[in-house]
Amino acid sequence: MAVHIRLARHGTKKAPFYRIVITDQRSARDGRFIEHIGLYDPRDGGGKLTVDRERFSYWTERGAQPSLTVTKLLKAQPPSTS
Repeated sequence: MAVHIRLARHGTKKAPFYRIVITDQRSARDGRFIEHIGLYDPRDGGGKLTVDRERFSYWTERGAQPSLTVTKLLKAQPPSTS
């Protein structure tokens, strides 16, 4: 089973927000997922991103592949100081 870290679209028409989820690669974009680890809201003044970095690390250590979009979002976000 190939596990991926990717975005799942939610919200209404013309007002989307995205959940960052751990999912089987064969699942639909907004379908079944294993775990929800964060949120991305592009409408919130340049994009608000919240991610549980501990769970992200846990899944990447076990072979989960982040999508290109998730990788770009995480690189653009400065690391938290806490």
